[in-house]
Amino acid sequence: MTTLIFCWVLFGLCAILILAAGPRLTRNAEIIAAKKGLSDEWVGLILLASITSLPELAAGVSSVTLANAPDIAVGAVFGSCVFNLVMLVVLDFAVRGESVYRQARQAHILSAGFGIMLVGFAGLTMMVGGFGINPSIGHLGVGSFVIIGLYIIATRAIYNYEAKLRESAALEAAKELPEQSLSQAQKTVVYAAIAILIGGSLLPVVGAEIADRMAIGRGFMGTIFVAAATSLPELTVSLAALRQGSVNMAIANLLGSNLFNILILAVEDGLYLKAPLLESASPIHVATAMAAMVMTGVVIAGLLYRPKTRLFRTVGWTSIALFTVYLVNAYIVYLSAS
Repeated sequence: MTTLIFCWVLFGLCAILILAAGPRLTRNAEIIAAKKGLSDEWVGLILLASITSLPELAAGVSSVTLANAPDIAVGAVFGSCVFNLVMLVVLDFAVRGESVYRQARQAHILSAGFGIMLVGFAGLTMMVGGFGINPSIGHLGVGSFVIIGLYIIATRAIYNYEAKLRESAALEAAKELPEQSLSQAQKTVVYAAIAILIGGSLLPVVGAEIADRMAIGRGFMGTIFVAAATSLPELTVSLAALRQGSVNMAIANLLGSNLFNILILAVEDGLYLKAPLLESASPIHVATAMAAMVMTGVVIAGLLYRPKTRLFRTVGWTSIALFTVYLVNAYIVYLSAS
């Protein structure tokens, strides 16, 4: 019992370490990007999303190397995608006036569409792997190479789409820059990234120990607890961006993190030497992948339809739909672990 309590305390400390590094990442990443004339959408989608996804990367690498827990690795990635999308509910609740979907630019539909492609392909790879159809090169699944290619195509397409915004962003950002050098901002980002890597590396090891001692499935532990903890930087960064009046950066950070999360699966596959990673994980993760696709579709519908109605002036029906799918998915994963 004492050991279990200690594990939960250590799990909480790792989460706090990740949470504390989030705001520092936000501000200094903004400074770096602003000095280089990048738009807030591009900052959120690529720069911040990649940095805030470091816990998922660290947790995944630790899962497949130190903990030998492919279920936690895959569950944390797909679970984080779902958790990132349900965080839009938090943003919708926190924003005042019109719904967050009415204030956001419809350009986010492009990154959301690529998110559906990446998550869907990863889920499909797991599904067909269950039927013994999983071509590989050594221990690497061919699907990992496709994921890398899709990610490169996605980032390149979004980069070109954001070109006009970046041109106008340089002058606007220059007026708001604090008295801080580029080198200072870069050092702070590195320190914060190291803190996140430490916390993220320990999370899956501790999570696997908790799952074993509590006799709950490692897939459930990865999908719910590890995914939530490693998504804390995304939540912190997005709320900080919202407070600064940048709804687009907040949303871009969450959608961009989902793109990077699927790329992490390819990295983990390269480090898991026993077999293709998606073939080794529980098929229950396909349900989480499908939930992420449904939720992303709901976001696209919200961005296109831009609903005016907000229930009790708090959140819109789009957010209610997102939260409902999240709860259903969590219940399904819980049942599979029982």
